[in-house]
Amino acid sequence: MIKADLLGWLSEGNITFPAALMTEYKHLHINEQELVLLLQVLYFLEKGNEFPTPTELADRMTFSAGECTEMLRSLIQKGIIQIIDGYSPEGIRFEKYSLQPLWEKLVDRFLLARKQHSRQILQQEETDLYTCFEKEFGRPLSPFECETLAMWMDDDHHDPLIIKAALREAVISGKLNFRYIDRILFEWKRNGIKTIEQAKSYGRKFRQHQVQHKSSHQPARVNPASVPFYNWLEQ
Repeated sequence: MIKADLLGWLSEGNITFPAALMTEYKHLHINEQELVLLLQVLYFLEKGNEFPTPTELADRMTFSAGECTEMLRSLIQKGIIQIIDGYSPEGIRFEKYSLQPLWEKLVDRFLLARKQHSRQILQQEETDLYTCFEKEFGRPLSPFECETLAMWMDDDHHDPLIIKAALREAVISGKLNFRYIDRILFEWKRNGIKTIEQAKSYGRKFRQHQVQHKSSHQPARVNPASVPFYNWLEQ
């Protein structure tokens, strides 16, 4: 009977909190003592006690009621928790703790991290793009060429991968110059080409048209199949 009571006590329930709280709390300027206090507040909230007193919190911690009061004040000043008004079904007003500011800060941290990650990826793609151009041209790019590359990305909003694809088309066509690449990008943009898959499909149709056009101007004895078909996007 005692063992069953103990097992029931151990399995009385769990509290739910975002795992991000464990990895991000230091970035929110929350120390370990305040973190445990937050978990205790969350426990009380989930158990239906929306405004635990410092004494109730201290009974579960190794801190005094006074120390819990100071930590609560600190968390409120940091904008981690807040005291809001609540109303009972009978319309009686009471105060309660809200962790909504904490959740909002965690969401902001997540969005910021994702934005920084996207920026890092874009910066890496841009660096790779400049390197790719210099490799194909066999020399450092001139200031005007660097400015043109930046314009394609910033003003024309071409994806670096699409610009690389246009570069490869120019290489295969034997017309390695910025004017020709700019013309490719212009044609792709005019035809709504924004992804590699779209460029691949457009390139396939364009080359098939080239083959058909060339074969129509050749003597009948020439087999159209002998005309080479080269899809640079699939190389």
